[in-house]
Amino acid sequence: MNDHGVFTGSDTIRFERLFPGPIERIWTYLTDSEKRGTWLASGPMELKVGGAVKLHFDHALLSPTKEPTPERFREKEGGLAVQGRITRCEPPRLLAMTWALVTKDASPNEDSEVTFELAPRGDKVRLLLTLRRLTDRGTLLKVAGGWHTHLAILGDNLEGRVPRPFWSNHEKLVRDYEERLKSA
Repeated sequence: MNDHGVFTGSDTIRFERLFPGPIERIWTYLTDSEKRGTWLASGPMELKVGGAVKLHFDHALLSPTKEPTPERFREKEGGLAVQGRITRCEPPRLLAMTWALVTKDASPNEDSEVTFELAPRGDKVRLLLTLRRLTDRGTLLKVAGGWHTHLAILGDNLEGRVPRPFWSNHEKLVRDYEERLKSA
């Protein structure tokens, strides 16, 4: 299994990971605000189709290793609030939601879509993460690097390791995905 996401269309990327189970454990890391906040973003989530999702991202809190926020993301220091809606909810196997991406000028874009699919694989759980409706190349690169980093931090948490710092990993991965996108 390749750690890098695969571009499956001009506006879509898919990641696949294998995490220690059981499936209910991984489901709680997707749906419980406190656990989700250790690797992605905290906030309430109404677990029903049409339910509201309010996520608060604060990348500096995801690791005990402190590092500066890159200049181009300074406006996100202290966190970023994102709202969306649940589009599918089939516990503990499938969760899909939308939320509005924000452009450089802070204007909302069309909603993107995030789908988590979980499946048992022995004592492990396969997580298939698909991100759709990413509006431009710059967004696709930031999202690819961001989700790759978030999934790595989730893996660190699930494996009992100290979570890696977000920003230095994100920046390296954005460069990696830029090279991958050139050859795609």
